[in-house]
Amino acid sequence: MLVPFESLPEEARIWVYQSNRPFTEEEIHHIAKDLEAFLTQWTAHGSDLHAGYELPYNRFIVIGLDQSGASASGCSIDASVHFLQALEAKYGVTLLDRMNVTYKQGEYLAYKSLEEFRKMAKARSVSGKTIVFNNLVANKQDYTENWEVPASESWHGRFF
Repeated sequence: MLVPFESLPEEARIWVYQSNRPFTEEEIHHIAKDLEAFLTQWTAHGSDLHAGYELPYNRFIVIGLDQSGASASGCSIDASVHFLQALEAKYGVTLLDRMNVTYKQGEYLAYKSLEEFRKMAKARSVSGKTIVFNNLVANKQDYTENWEVPASESWHGRFF
């Protein structure tokens, strides 16, 4: 069941998927429709899942799930992965590769492989103060408070 993202409780489970490039305005419109269709019918063992989404920076897909009624099962998580794979194919983007880093360079968002980011840290092209997106956040509160943080305050800090 699709619910407004804002209405999800702080303990709602969160999944963040970053795109290797920004989505166009037209793609955002279609991705939103795709997400709404998927989340409306998303279930776990026959129970509706109460889920919402955001598309921050036209670069990320954030799915939140209120697990107070029903939790995601292995099958429902598999369904979401298949849905994201279909989005990857439809829009020619990478969403499921977790070995990449998105960070801010001023108002611009940069996307690099983890290895490139590590090399940039070593060369001091980025620093512990560089704002990174910590896509490993687990719940809505963590997403709200710790998604966009200085690299030193995230798992990225190990590179500095």
